[in-house]
Amino acid sequence: MTTTTPAERPETTADGARADERLLKTSPLKKLLGRPELGSVVGAVAVFLFFAIVADHFLRAASLSTVLYASSTIGIMAVPVALLMIGGEFDLSAGVLVTSSALISSMFSYQMTANIWVGVGVSLLVTLAIGAFNGFVLTRTKLPSFIVTLGTFLMLTGLNLGLTKMISGTVSTKSISDMDGFESAKAVFASTITLGGVDFKITILWWLALVAVASWILLRTRAGNWIFAVGGNESAARAVGVPLYRTKIGLYMGVALGAWISGQHLLFSFDVVQSGEGVGNELIYIIAAVIGGCLITGGYGSAIGSAVGALIFGMTSKGIVFAQWNPDWFKFFLGAMLLLATLLNTWVRKRAEATT
Repeated sequence: MTTTTPAERPETTADGARADERLLKTSPLKKLLGRPELGSVVGAVAVFLFFAIVADHFLRAASLSTVLYASSTIGIMAVPVALLMIGGEFDLSAGVLVTSSALISSMFSYQMTANIWVGVGVSLLVTLAIGAFNGFVLTRTKLPSFIVTLGTFLMLTGLNLGLTKMISGTVSTKSISDMDGFESAKAVFASTITLGGVDFKITILWWLALVAVASWILLRTRAGNWIFAVGGNESAARAVGVPLYRTKIGLYMGVALGAWISGQHLLFSFDVVQSGEGVGNELIYIIAAVIGGCLITGGYGSAIGSAVGALIFGMTSKGIVFAQWNPDWFKFFLGAMLLLATLLNTWVRKRAEATT
């Protein structure tokens, strides 16, 4: 029987002491398998190749621009939702909060006859306050986030409809396109940039900026460590001094910030807002995050993965149109992608754990 010396064992030093795991070399394969977004990237490539074959117009520059726009409208919200899920929580009010943000900007500006930017600023403050309210109630009552945000969802749904009808007399807001500041606000939230003869919506830039900032927070800051710690093991995180309440409230405010950006885009793209919009979109944001590698149980995921999940959503929603299929089948494909992506992500994680 052969034996190895301490120096030949990668987990020990020459004197027989156990080496610090942080100093051990990790193979590129282990690093790759350990990435949360690996499964979603594989899925995105498969979806892209599939629609490139079955849809004749899919690879045209204008079509890809449309796909990116559809992805960005989901991705702007999927990024903060992914961070919240990594922190171990949900927000079922995210979809309706987007509409609330747009309604506040529009109605405050119209009723107060102020500059549009005043309404936009008020909307930001109120939207962030709603996010802070979700986090505060969650941390103080210890209720599940499902219950807390479901309550907020129902309250916002009622407020959106009730206040809009009370103030405007209808279920939609009044036109604000002739008010001061509309054009400059539209340039920030809903303009179009032309590159190489192809039009791209500015929401794509907002989306990429949020992905970059969120990735930096998760991977390069103390707050990122707190988010992973809270989502992985809340009791252990509290024991080592992680500011649990502050972290969760901050995550909910991050979702509110994404809702504000999306709400302003909705308002300045169409000028008027229907009070019943947004219901059900919260599930799409969660699906994009899960497809991107976030675990339902928390403590695992990435901002880049959520962006890839949103991209898969965009490619599928527009690819079906380009392929001239019946759009009634879209939800079926979305559900199938959710299941396949979850299974693939689970397999990738098991492979990663087996190689470590």
